[in-house]
Parts: sequence; structure tokens; C-alpha cells
Amino acid sequence: MKIKIERLPYAKDIPLPSYITPHSSGMDLRSAVACLLKKGEIRVIPCGIRIAIPPGYEGQVRARSGLAVRGIIVPNAPGTIDADYRGEVKVILANIGKEDFIIKRGDRIAQLVIVPLVKVEWEEGDLNETERGEGGFGHSGLE
Repeated sequence: MKIKIERLPYAKDIPLPSYITPHSSGMDLRSAVACLLKKGEIRVIPCGIRIAIPPGYEGQVRARSGLAVRGIIVPNAPGTIDADYRGEVKVILANIGKEDFIIKRGDRIAQLVIVPLVKVEWEEGDLNETERGEGGFGHSGLE
């Protein structure tokens, strides 16, 4: 699948999102700015690109595991990029770690996964019963 992408003028030198290995499911998104993400801070980081995701698909923005273990997460993960959005791709990052975190221009800050969507229509009525029933939030135990 080919998807149109546009680099914004201030970010012409930032690499496009890319798969790091042949079997990567996510493309790395890069920061188009340098900044300090203080501990406890949530910040919107611009990526310097606009994309045209085709109808029937969405872009999901997810944390990079290497950053997450250091406390840098995408708090709304997965963030959604809709097919009709044409603004700049930006990533919401939160620093839940114990130290401030420096983001350099061009750093890989998140992953973008393009996935197909299924649209549904609601049909009101009684639900069938299951063995699980209403059990939720730890119903199966901690072991």
C-alpha cells in the first residue's frame, strides 16, 4: 500500500517514518524539534509531516518500548490518526519516569501502525450469556 506523505518546510531534513526491520509492524516517528520533557510533564511533539491515510484505514500512534521502559509513554495510546485528517502528525508524550528526558531533533519518539477498520451498526436487543458473564478487571485471578 502506498500512502501520500508531505514533509513540512521546517522539517525537510527529518527522515520519513520507516520500518527498522523487515518484520516491524510499526514505523518509527521522529521528533521535528528538540526539547526537554520534564518528569511529570505531558507535551505535544510535532513530527514535521502530514499524511493521507486512505479511507477504511487508521493510523495508530504507539509508544516505543525502548522509551517506555525509561518512563516515556504515549498516554492516549494508541493515538488515532483518522483517514480525513490532514494536519501535522504530532505525538503526545508523557514522562512518568524519575528524570527529565532530552528529545533531540530527529529522535525516534513513537511508532505509527496503519491498520484496517471495521465499521459497525448497532443492533439493539438482548445479549447472549457467556461463561464469563459480567466478570471483569481481574476476574481470572492474578496468577
